Amino acid sequence: MKKVSVQCRHVRLAYGKTEVLKDVSLDIQPGEFFALLGPSGSGKSTLLRLIAGFNRHQHGEVLIDGQDVSPLPPWQRNVGMVFQNYALWPHMTVWDNVAFGLVERKVDKATLKAKVGAALELVGLSSYGQRRPNQLSGGQQQRVALARTIVIEPQVLLLDEPLSNLDKTLRVQMRQELLAMQRRLGLTTIFVTHDQEEAMTTADRMAVLDKGVVQQVGAPVTLYDEPANIFVAGFVGTTNLLPARVRARQGGALTLDVAGFGDVQLPAGVQAPASDTLTMGFRPHALQIEAANTSAPLQGIALPGTVEASEFLGEFTRYSVRVGSHALHVDHPHQAGGAAFAVGSAVRLGLEASQVRLFAG
Repeated sequence: MKKVSVQCRHVRLAYGKTEVLKDVSLDIQPGEFFALLGPSGSGKSTLLRLIAGFNRHQHGEVLIDGQDVSPLPPWQRNVGMVFQNYALWPHMTVWDNVAFGLVERKVDKATLKAKVGAALELVGLSSYGQRRPNQLSGGQQQRVALARTIVIEPQVLLLDEPLSNLDKTLRVQMRQELLAMQRRLGLTTIFVTHDQEEAMTTADRMAVLDKGVVQQVGAPVTLYDEPANIFVAGFVGTTNLLPARVRARQGGALTLDVAGFGDVQLPAGVQAPASDTLTMGFRPHALQIEAANTSAPLQGIALPGTVEASEFLGEFTRYSVRVGSHALHVDHPHQAGGAAFAVGSAVRLGLEASQVRLFAG
């Protein structure tokens, strides 16, 4: 199967006076697993449906394999879409559900039998052909929906939050199976989700949307480590964000007046916008935590604080530590038998300057 690209060029879509997509441009590579990530109302599902042909934009182009498909109805675009609720025909068997698209295309019986059998084998449901959807688990229903979509051999696979109806354990299993299947087929795939973990564990690259605007595009590790703005920093993972003002710049080094706990010195090499009003961001796991009375050395910026709350999350404990007027999230790795920091205890936090990100505003 030929791998194809998908491009959106300056796409705008509005319902009346409400702009849903605002000058969206994306370039999705052939065979790429690409995620659209964002909160509810960000425009990600609207964009996916637009690529499928269910929505129509007022400005811009949507290209598949270099061809502008904007004027084409969905059935002429050669894309396959898996919906959030799977949309299986309840009165049909699994076999008939998967075969439906081929029957509509008037495929001969021998070819139909071979293709349906291959699709069911690919998703591990060869022995389930005569069952009906209500006799299947949620994960099995999702596999049927995938088989029904890939059996027509689409150029592009579109997935609209297909895992959201599954429990957490099954979601993890199914996203691994989904990615493995996509790799075997080499099928250009666009996956809509509001779950950052799903996006980061499956996508080659992803786009973060907010209020119809693409905020940043890149590999998951890039968006996590080098967020382009405050929104991406706060949406992709958990982060601490503190308002600050530049007190002095000297040879690339910065002195920041951080609201709530005073001056912070950052050495040359920390990238800073030109603005004098900044936001300082750093991830909870970037903070080292020690008891206030310990002599253990701390790296980088030292911050005294008091533990206000803690959550045991298995692999780590997340503490809320009061530093000045701020409650900072601190993630501390858990080890069996390790002592926890009690609520009310005095602690010291250490923060290496290399883990700090600065944003305008």
